[in-house]
Amino acid sequence: MEYDGKLELKATIEVEANPELYKVIDFFNKNLKEKKLIFGLSKKDGTMKISIYET
Repeated sequence: MEYDGKLELKATIEVEANPELYKVIDFFNKNLKEKKLIFGLSKKDGTMKISIYET
C-alpha cells in the first residue's frame, strides 16, 4: 500500500501542560514511524493536546 500523503486522526487527549511531553512525542515519532503512526502535540493556554495519526 502506497502512502498518499493523508493522515487519519485516530485519537486525541488533552492533558495539563508539561514541557517534558515534547521529548515523549519526539521519542514516539522516532521509534514508531515504522508502524505508520505519527504523534502530534499542541499547546493552548494551560493544556496540551496529544494527537495520534495513522499514515
